[in-house]
Amino acid sequence: MSLTPTLRKANPDDAPIIWDILSGAIQLRKEQGSAQWQDGYPNLQTVENDIAQDQGYVYDSGDELIGYVAIILNTEPAYDEIEGQWHSDGDFYVVHRLAVARETAGTGVATSILKEVEHLALKNKIFSIRADTNYDNAAMLKIFNNLDYVYCGEVYFRGSARKAFEKLLR
Repeated sequence: MSLTPTLRKANPDDAPIIWDILSGAIQLRKEQGSAQWQDGYPNLQTVENDIAQDQGYVYDSGDELIGYVAIILNTEPAYDEIEGQWHSDGDFYVVHRLAVARETAGTGVATSILKEVEHLALKNKIFSIRADTNYDNAAMLKIFNNLDYVYCGEVYFRGSARKAFEKLLR
């Protein structure tokens, strides 16, 4: 792995590798007893849609792709119905489908990806990042805490409650 991985937009040729990364994350969530991502979502079509809409990003070590994240500007219908309160009302990025290559899990790659998302947001004059995760995703909850994301309430996806977070960048 190179010393400075970079976050870049995914292209259609990346889709199979992204799907491998996500498949490993789905399996890890299952092994950890989580209900998250155990219902057929996300899938390869989700990845292909992300890429087609210019919302898919890969974390590229220079030698290989080691992470994936969807970054969506201002749009997540489930976030409109939050049981709680967002801390801002301006433009925001939504972070979805954050996953790292199985062999890098627990090494700080997910944290690095989120820091890169923050840099991208600031570069584009976006001062809020919103995200959510399952109640049983201890690793992601810890990362959100360590990066100063603030718990805002609950949102619902496919009938399941998820913890919603926001980080203000100014």
